[in-house]
Amino acid sequence: MLLKCPIFRALPCGALAEVGEKKAGAIRMKFDIAGWQAWAPGLATEQHWQQWCAQPYIATGPLQPDLSFLPAMQRRRLSPLARMVFQTGWPLAEQTGKQPVVFCSRHGETPRNLGLLTALGQGEALSPTHFSLSVHNAIIGLWSIFREDDSEMTALAASHAGLELAVLEAVLLLQSGAASVLVLLAEDEQPQLYRPWIDDVPFAHALALQIVPGGVWQLEPSAQQLPECRNPLCPPALTLLPLLLGEQKTLQTGNWRWSRV
Repeated sequence: MLLKCPIFRALPCGALAEVGEKKAGAIRMKFDIAGWQAWAPGLATEQHWQQWCAQPYIATGPLQPDLSFLPAMQRRRLSPLARMVFQTGWPLAEQTGKQPVVFCSRHGETPRNLGLLTALGQGEALSPTHFSLSVHNAIIGLWSIFREDDSEMTALAASHAGLELAVLEAVLLLQSGAASVLVLLAEDEQPQLYRPWIDDVPFAHALALQIVPGGVWQLEPSAQQLPECRNPLCPPALTLLPLLLGEQKTLQTGNWRWSRV
């Protein structure tokens, strides 16, 4: 699903100017990550994530952050998925100010949508509010309103490569002139009904990345395609944590190769 994507008009025919280059017919993206935040039940600090990376487990605890920095009226409008997004992205945005945002979630507001489908199947009237907040770009719409930010906002829904595609979109926005781009990735705890078919969300989680021009980080399609081998305890977005924490310098995820110099 692609609800709003400037990727097609942003993708240049030549090299990616100052934030990337072509190599062997493929794109090598160069950028920096100026800051990051991650959240899951019971996991919020860098020390928490270091311990989790050493021995991954199913995160348990309060299913949503409290968002004490928002007024109560605004908090009430946010779903658990939106709360995780705001919890991780807001501190980075406070440091940077207005900027484009790329939001990516494979499953989006699945619990809310299931509730709507259940009500529909039972012949009940649908809540206009719940319906309007169930669409995939509702979260970045609320983000734009709450932060009074009219910058470009993109909502993506991708497969297991959502992390890489969101960063690709961010790099293209940098190439188009943005000084920084906020990447927000999140998945909510999935309804029991859907769990036999959803194997990439062991627990609710969110990751925010502040992407800026630079060359410390590189991401490129890999010539060596590895078979998908997912750790059932590690959501795809959180596979980047060892690099973010400085515990690794390179990482391969399916068709993509990450490096941090």
